[in-house]
Order: sequence, then C-alpha cells, then structure tokens
Amino acid sequence: MRAGVDGDPLTRVRSICMALPETSESESGRPVFAVRKKSFVMYMDDHHRDGRLALWCKAAPGAQEVLTDADPDRFFVPPYVGPQGWVGVRLDRPPIDWEMVQSLIEAGYVMQAPKRVGAAFLAERASPAE
Repeated sequence: MRAGVDGDPLTRVRSICMALPETSESESGRPVFAVRKKSFVMYMDDHHRDGRLALWCKAAPGAQEVLTDADPDRFFVPPYVGPQGWVGVRLDRPPIDWEMVQSLIEAGYVMQAPKRVGAAFLAERASPAE
C-alpha cells in the first residue's frame, strides 16, 4: 500500500469506518469494511492495475450520477459494483475533502446497516454533543 499525498489514506479511511457501530474489517486482497457482513466500503490500491488509489463506496440512489457528472476527475463508476449504485472516490488527487469522504462512508454505512442500527447511528449523530 502506498502512502498518499494527504498522510496515509488507509489509516484515515479505517478510522472513519471503524468508528461506526458494528463495523468489521476483512481482507480479501484489499481492506473491505462491513456492517453485519454487508459491505459498504472497499479500499482499492491499483485494482487490476488501474493506477488509482480509491474507495468504492455504497451510495444513495442517484448519488453516483450526480457525483460523477459534477467531478469526473475525482469520482467514477467502479467495476462490478457500479451497476448497484456504488461510487468510486479517488484518493490520489489532492486535496482530499475528508469531510465529504466521511459523509459518503456514513451514508453507505446507513444504507447497509440493519434499520435499527442505522437509525440509532443517525439519532446519535443528530443529538447535540455535551
């Protein structure tokens, strides 16, 4: 795995993902993050020699088209999971908007999490911090 231009992207992605309730990480040639065995993020480093350091992230309906149309240099339709609406996010094009990356990861998490788990996460996030 290569060090990114913005620190170590895998460390940042892992930190975001593993902070989400009931998230697990598996390694099947690449780090994959899941909630109760339902994947919501895959970390891809030069997948099939495509030259990209990227995330593949479960996305809300319509988000893939909006993002890829708005910024095709940063967002792309990933192979295999793209037809299910997943979006690819390049992590090798500075600057990386980590707030946007976190929002995409959290949205994918909520889509894949069981309803009660996702609802509890959203409720906790919406409540003011003390």
